[in-house]
Amino acid sequence: MCTNEDRINYLDHAATTPVREDVLEKMLPYFTQKFGNPSSLYALAGEARYGIDEAREQVAEVLGGRAAEIVFTGGGSESDNTAIKGVAAARALSSARSPSNGHIITTAIEHHAVIHPVEQLAKMGYASTVIGVDSTGRVDPGEYAAAVRPNTFLASVMLVNNEVGTIQDVSEISRQVREAADRAGTSVMVHTDAVQAAGKLSLNVDDLGVDLMSLSGHKIYGPKGVGVLYVRRGTELEPLIAGGGQESQMRSGTENVAAIVGMGEALALSEAERVSSRPRIQALAERLIEKIAERIPSSIFNGSHTHRVPEIANFSFVGVEGEPVLLGLDFRAIAASSGSACSSASLEPSHVLLAMGINPELAVGSVRISMGRETTETDIDDVLQVLPEILQQLGTFPAGARS
Repeated sequence: MCTNEDRINYLDHAATTPVREDVLEKMLPYFTQKFGNPSSLYALAGEARYGIDEAREQVAEVLGGRAAEIVFTGGGSESDNTAIKGVAAARALSSARSPSNGHIITTAIEHHAVIHPVEQLAKMGYASTVIGVDSTGRVDPGEYAAAVRPNTFLASVMLVNNEVGTIQDVSEISRQVREAADRAGTSVMVHTDAVQAAGKLSLNVDDLGVDLMSLSGHKIYGPKGVGVLYVRRGTELEPLIAGGGQESQMRSGTENVAAIVGMGEALALSEAERVSSRPRIQALAERLIEKIAERIPSSIFNGSHTHRVPEIANFSFVGVEGEPVLLGLDFRAIAASSGSACSSASLEPSHVLLAMGINPELAVGSVRISMGRETTETDIDDVLQVLPEILQQLGTFPAGARS
């Protein structure tokens, strides 16, 4: 258990991460010294514009794309909304087609920033197909591609799930979707929400075969309030926000220069450390999963043991809701979450776990532990020590159980 009262054992990195010091250091001059409006013509504005250009190059290098294909946004949710609604709007404007002629494919375990825009478009008359997943949270690429119709124009599938860490085979899904689109005589844009994949998996857009990709700064030790939308050259997209025409007419509004600089630096650093940091995180994850199964035999690990990022581990505990477990952990200075942090205040069972076929009572009792670059073996041992105690206090775990 934590003995330093000032230290929080932070195990909710899938919700947000602290800004790392080297990122903050690079951001600070843009608050006080290089504060010019990048759209202006004087030298001070040029310094701000250079910061944005450098960040754009950093992001493009990580993605294997062109700088002109990088659009800075206000966050991952805005990027998702822009991708989905923007492609729909561009299609409608270019072809004068009614919404009823358009079809979108997505999955049952997407982030709500994808699910809700698709639902909004459905209210306007667009059709959608939601592909289910297996018990580990994986999508069958063949089933996904089989949903392509002659009027399908967009397919969205997340790269890494934010609740259980399951990895989707986006490259194979994209390949099969394009083959199906050719047979159907249509063209389908492929979008991936890669917010949870950054710093964990390769984001090369050509290898993944995607036309659009969403990223967020605060998941990779960058600032909140900034994101990226990759838009492959030739992709028709209407902006979500109109105005002064910033970001090559794709996202109007004076740029948040400091945050953009931080986003670029954070992504570059996360990518540079991605491979070397993997063995340490993998070892911590294996210890966590193995010991929870050993010490709490009634616990259930949610997700895939083979197709997952090690940073995210999700468990259900029989006979208990997640909230009292989280409160017990918080009382002991351990921060974790129940499913998606964006909806963790809700007592509704996770839509991701329900889609995986997990009983609603177990889905309500889920706890997500997500590790980061500063997580230690001691942090994991803290959880392993106190979690059985909490469950025992809640009456769901027999006294004298293994510890």
